[in-house]
Amino acid sequence: MKTRYSILIAIVALCSSFQQPAIASTYNWNMNSKDSSQHTLTYLALGDSYTIGEMVPADRSYPNQATALLNKKGRHINPPTIIAKTGWRTDELIQGIANANLTQKFDIVTLLIGVNNQYQNIDTAIYHTEFVQLLKTAIAFANGNKHHVFILSIPDWGVTPFANGRNLEKIASQIDDYNRINKEESKKAGVNYINITSLYRDIGDDPAYLVGDKLHPSGKMYEKWAKLVANAIETQLKKE
Repeated sequence: MKTRYSILIAIVALCSSFQQPAIASTYNWNMNSKDSSQHTLTYLALGDSYTIGEMVPADRSYPNQATALLNKKGRHINPPTIIAKTGWRTDELIQGIANANLTQKFDIVTLLIGVNNQYQNIDTAIYHTEFVQLLKTAIAFANGNKHHVFILSIPDWGVTPFANGRNLEKIASQIDDYNRINKEESKKAGVNYINITSLYRDIGDDPAYLVGDKLHPSGKMYEKWAKLVANAIETQLKKE
């Protein structure tokens, strides 16, 4: 988190300057082939702490768990390329992508971003504009194949013990406003949309689904997200 924020905001905003965005090179295969299960696929995950997996081992993040699940189904997917950092807002993800200077295309792209915009009370109009930019970027990374882009809704951190004493109704309402934007824009663009917010609100306060800061999800929670992502990807690939 930028030094002008307090330690409290650095935690609540899901920020940590200690974890750098993960960038890995991958091999890209043309998904126009009819037999995708016999070829190595590439996967790009874009986001913030929810994508990098704050305070969990790398293999327990949802992109890595989704990849493992798909490989068990007989797909051949390289380890995901991840551009994400704890605390990133939409504008910081945009800059992070630019800094990564990726030129390759990917067979699968996921995007989960916005919780830090909400926490820092960034105007929804700004989120709207920047989310649309990121959505277009995600589609471009997928070589223009909108069916291979998967948007995840923003979880409601207000259900976690860390939010105790805060205005939970306001947090939930703001999260809904942000998700209304990303869902509507995803529908307009024709990409896939995965709702993880409802699940999170149901069980996000359970200690088993949280790490030690009582804010970030545990690997067990990411496993549930990974199943939703893997199922959505598998469903799409079976159509081709």
